Amino acid sequence: MPTLATNPRAKFDYQILETYEAGLVLAGFEVKAVKNGRMALKGSYVTIKNEEVWLINAQITPYQPKNTPADYEPSRTRKLLLRKKELKQIFGRSKEPGVTIIPLKVYRRGGLIKLAIGIARGKKQFDKRETIKKRDLDRDIKRETE
Repeated sequence: MPTLATNPRAKFDYQILETYEAGLVLAGFEVKAVKNGRMALKGSYVTIKNEEVWLINAQITPYQPKNTPADYEPSRTRKLLLRKKELKQIFGRSKEPGVTIIPLKVYRRGGLIKLAIGIARGKKQFDKRETIKKRDLDRDIKRETE
């Protein structure tokens, strides 16, 4: 499963409680662009509207700008495909205070493009400082052992 795009701030800003795999509804030229790594999840989020799950503000730059429709919007809202059981679980968890749904990564599974979404709780500032300290310490230990 090669990873096509990741959300760089997801694990730093949030504590991931659960993860789900969702399908993406894309146009044909968007699929080609995503497979070539032209997708960015930075600043994107997942929301629930009318009992459906939507990916908002994910950027997909055109694969061939000259062959892209004139009215194409790179950051349009895209529908996510989930099973009914997963939808019910996500709806229930999203109503809890302090819990949000964020996209984690986009990857290929077979011939399909999948999106990993996470039920997450925001970290406090001191938690982020601990993450930075731990990352720096691990980097120093790795550097000394090599």
